[in-house]
Amino acid sequence: MTHFQNSLAAAQQTLDSLRNFEELLTRAAKQVLEALVSGRKLMLCGNGGSAADAAHIATEFSCRFMGDRRPYPALAFGVDGGLLTAIGNDYEFQDIFARQVHAFGQAGDVLLVISSSGKSRNILSAIAEARRREIFTIALLGRDGGFTKGSADMEIIVPGSATARIQEAQKFLLHVLCEMVEEKLPKE
Repeated sequence: MTHFQNSLAAAQQTLDSLRNFEELLTRAAKQVLEALVSGRKLMLCGNGGSAADAAHIATEFSCRFMGDRRPYPALAFGVDGGLLTAIGNDYEFQDIFARQVHAFGQAGDVLLVISSSGKSRNILSAIAEARRREIFTIALLGRDGGFTKGSADMEIIVPGSATARIQEAQKFLLHVLCEMVEEKLPKE
């Protein structure tokens, strides 16, 4: 097999491992939908590629995903370089998301964290701050969930050992989450 064929087979195997996640994803979509229609917001965070995915999904809710509709409040906490570096400098890097949850989060909001390893202290701190503020937490994790496993109100763990394949599967789940929520969001 060629490199391409091996990668394609690994991607298909990882996507096939998601077949049992429908109920979890439906519950996650319900939480996001309830928050958005009640005037609350979706907050997202992650590191590296997961930060890019968080920004992408926040854009899908604040602009639109598939259909034309009103915008809904969604924030990605990895996009403001000034704020990230100020918090990292004045406090600790592990506080970069927790400080933003503290600043912007309110009871009834949803925090969706993304980590392909489940081993990010700043993600764990964000979940802890959100829970203190009565913000529902959803963790989209990879591998075995790392030390983040068990810390959120709800978790979806994509199994695997290749970060790229985990990220591809997480992106699929995030897009399906958008589809499930958007089809029920009021257009006006």
